[in-house]
Amino acid sequence: MRHTLFAAVAAVGLLVASAASAQMVHYTAKLAGAAGVKGSGDVMAMLDGKTFTYMVNYKDLTGPAVAAHFHDATAPGGNGPPIVPATNVGTSPIKGTATLTDAQIADLNAGKVYFNVHTAANPGGEIRGFLAK
Repeated sequence: MRHTLFAAVAAVGLLVASAASAQMVHYTAKLAGAAGVKGSGDVMAMLDGKTFTYMVNYKDLTGPAVAAHFHDATAPGGNGPPIVPATNVGTSPIKGTATLTDAQIADLNAGKVYFNVHTAANPGGEIRGFLAK
């Protein structure tokens, strides 16, 4: 009887753990600039429910990063407004956490969210990349 009860409890525990981990989705992006820009970087992010956690590494910019954001484009490959501002952008890596809305999550999964690093020499953004699963 104890063995059956233990097996049932263990099975329920595995189902709960599987359901929880099924909600975690990982995203990555390679950051690059226009032709002639040697800066580069990468984004590693995870979505757990609505909690979005990220780490961004960058190097070889024309100067210090003055701002960095996740943007929500109107279409994959397009441009759009910032949705998640990053803090402590002056040194790599940039780390942070944000809570996303359902619409932002849908756009993230549709390939419409990108990360952009801004410098004084390139105020519109020096390097950027779209996130993908």
